[in-house]
Amino acid sequence: MLVVKQALPCETVDFPLSSETQRFINICLGVPVGQGYGLTETCAGAAFSEWDDISVGRVGPPLPCCYVKLISWEEGGYRISDSPMPRGEVVIGGHSITKGYFNNEAKTNEVYKVDERGIRWFYTGDIGQFHPDGCVEIIDRKKDIVKLQHGEYVSLGKVESALQTSNYVDNIMVYADPFHSYCVALVVPPHQALEKWAQNSGISYKDIEELCHNDQAIKEVQQSLSKAAKAARLEKFEIPAKIILLPEPWTPESGLVTAALKLKREQLKAKFKDDLNKLYQ
Repeated sequence: MLVVKQALPCETVDFPLSSETQRFINICLGVPVGQGYGLTETCAGAAFSEWDDISVGRVGPPLPCCYVKLISWEEGGYRISDSPMPRGEVVIGGHSITKGYFNNEAKTNEVYKVDERGIRWFYTGDIGQFHPDGCVEIIDRKKDIVKLQHGEYVSLGKVESALQTSNYVDNIMVYADPFHSYCVALVVPPHQALEKWAQNSGISYKDIEELCHNDQAIKEVQQSLSKAAKAARLEKFEIPAKIILLPEPWTPESGLVTAALKLKREQLKAKFKDDLNKLYQ
């Protein structure tokens, strides 16, 4: 039982808050929960929810200290002419934008631009859409989108968010090779959940590593992922065709996730290169 004596309005800003979690807190605890959006390069805040906005999944309107606009990303299929809402890469401008990256002129020139009016803009790499009331919603990430062999686009972050609803997922990285027609996944299962299933299924194993290599365990987790994917209405090509179960959790100390537990894709791909290659054999 959860007892709340006094609940105050709160905002989340470090990572996207799932719509289900936000709605649950709003309704069950009676706490107004909003979201904010910004980056280190924009000196934190760029958009912030109004305190009385009970909608979910949005990060509010742009703050008075900056400008926010969308730029079409044709390759990814996001355009400012899209209906019912304009979509594109989120670009933030104004006096709050930093000058660039220290001793990295190439990277600075890549994502910082100054227009003819002298306004400095930062290209975030995030994909957003503008609602009719002026609120921003972050819907994707450019770097997380991969084009498969037959032209379908897979949003890795979107797929991972959907699959994390499975009881067998403690952490997951979806990987898509552009020279193949399907994606795969590295899955770190919660030990307790997987061991409970093994016990109920009469499967013997020496340790969690052996259990993660068990064909029946892999099949059980993959079926759970498929169920979560269908519940999220993912396309068939977005559902990992093959998976590998990994026994060791990903922690900031391992260098595989950030302090905020966000995936470090390049480090993960390098460490598990052989495993990923096996999934495509």
